[in-house]
Amino acid sequence: MNALQTRLTDWIDAHFDDEVGFLQAVVRIPTDTPPGNNAPHAQAVADMLEGAGWPVERHAVPAQQVVDYGLESITNLIVRRPYGADGPTLALNAHGDVVPPGEGWTHPPYGAVIEDGYLYGRAAAVSKSDFATYVFAVRALEALGAPLRGGVELHFTYDEEFGGLLGPGWLLEQELTQPDYVIAAGFGYSIITAHNACLQLEVTVHGKAGHGAMPDTAVDALQAATRVLNAIYGDLPRLKTIKSGVPGIDSPTMLVGRIDGGTNTNVVPGKVVLKLDRRMIPEEDPVAVEAQVRALINDAVAGMPGIRLEIRRLLLSQALRPLPGAQPLVESLRRNAHAVLGEAIPAVGTPLYADARLYGERGIPAVLYGAGPRTVTEANAKKADERLALEDLRRATKVVALTLLDMLGAP
Repeated sequence: MNALQTRLTDWIDAHFDDEVGFLQAVVRIPTDTPPGNNAPHAQAVADMLEGAGWPVERHAVPAQQVVDYGLESITNLIVRRPYGADGPTLALNAHGDVVPPGEGWTHPPYGAVIEDGYLYGRAAAVSKSDFATYVFAVRALEALGAPLRGGVELHFTYDEEFGGLLGPGWLLEQELTQPDYVIAAGFGYSIITAHNACLQLEVTVHGKAGHGAMPDTAVDALQAATRVLNAIYGDLPRLKTIKSGVPGIDSPTMLVGRIDGGTNTNVVPGKVVLKLDRRMIPEEDPVAVEAQVRALINDAVAGMPGIRLEIRRLLLSQALRPLPGAQPLVESLRRNAHAVLGEAIPAVGTPLYADARLYGERGIPAVLYGAGPRTVTEANAKKADERLALEDLRRATKVVALTLLDMLGAP
């Protein structure tokens, strides 16, 4: 590293306790989604950043729009740090909404407890960690006092778990931002340049409820739903034969993640609701996949007397695909990650889907990179005892800060 780069990483080391404290404060405010009352967290984050001298834009999504979407409150934040007119604007995006903690924790899910070098808590790794990564990377960059060009925007949004349409999607739709590059929350040992698309459907099977002692007077919705389930899971062997050419991505997947139905043990179920998740590799056409899945479901119950289906789309997200303009950003991240971590860091795809796709759909080169281990499993992401190694936070902050210097430093 040259002298300027060394000063940058030294600043991060000198202020790392502050960074960890900031992350603890961010983790300790619950943002369970559902129910999705996330505006208080955004307000607290904005107050902390304004306390550090940064103006923060609070962009509240209209209340009725949020309620219609199935959540309670969303306020997205933008922090603009302009440096000069002749360079690119690079946005850093992390989401503050999280899945509920669930059971099985040995540490308080919102305690942000530190033990043996790990910080424990819901979203410690995905993705409140990158609130800290990105804030302190930018602080380190500005602390250099070196000539800079272009600018940085911090996008802290609150709708990733429901699909992002009222998070980054809403900011872009309202024309509140149009950056030249995006780094979105990710893990430190790979640079994600592509991810899967996702289709989510709610399938309601209507029959006719009846007394359990006289089932012939009813139409069993669960019996019909079982045919739908058999059709869905019977299609999995075919999906495994479809292969992606993107490293890190294998085959499409499909599952039913939730089933609700019936009224009592002694009542023939009159309605059953299934919620289905179909992941699509980047090579698939989401419109064609949705048509195929709908046909699969309809065909499963065709000819069953008294059965009626409602199929409602919950989400249809596009895949993130590499854009040609992303190469300078990817190469900078790879070079700096190698320098900080001491190993070659691959640029690959992931079977997950994320908010980054919303920028990509607008033609904005986007990659995922941030604080975290090699895999989601190691982080216990979305499971009990989610955790982040603090050294991974330190390393990722250095990589992002060095990349910002590459992209925005005066030539």
